[in-house]
Amino acid sequence: MEKSYIFEYLDENDFRKKERSVRKYNMLAYKKLTFEYYPTIRKGTFLGEKVGEDKKNKTESYELKLPTDALFAKVHGEMRLHYTVYLDKNVILLTNITPEGILDEGHRAELSTYKGVMISKSNPEKDMFKINLLNMLQK
Repeated sequence: MEKSYIFEYLDENDFRKKERSVRKYNMLAYKKLTFEYYPTIRKGTFLGEKVGEDKKNKTESYELKLPTDALFAKVHGEMRLHYTVYLDKNVILLTNITPEGILDEGHRAELSTYKGVMISKSNPEKDMFKINLLNMLQK
C-alpha cells in the first residue's frame, strides 16, 4: 500500500482565512496549491525548500514558494506555504502562508489595487511608493 500523509493544522481557522485570501487575490497560486501541491505532498513527495530538521522528534520543516506576480513579491514578499512533516506519524502540519500581513488584511476587508498590485489599508502610501519606485527602476 502506498504511504499517505494526513494534513493537520497549527491553527486551522487562521490558516483557512489566509487560504481564502490566496484564492481571492491570487487564483493561480490557489489552483496550484489545491490541485497540484497538496496531492503531491500528501503522497509523500515533499515540495519546496527544506529549512529545518529535528532528528530527535523526527520532523522536517519546509517552505514552498507559490506562484506570485513579480511586482507583488517585491512589494509584499514571496508567497510561501510553511509546513512541517512528522515522519514517524505520517502527519503533515500546515503551519502558515506568508506574507501574513497582507493576507490577514485581505481576509478582513476588501483590498484595493494600484497598478495591478494589492495595497494594504494600513499603509497604502508606503505600498504605492514601493510600486512607483519599482516601476521607475524598470524604465
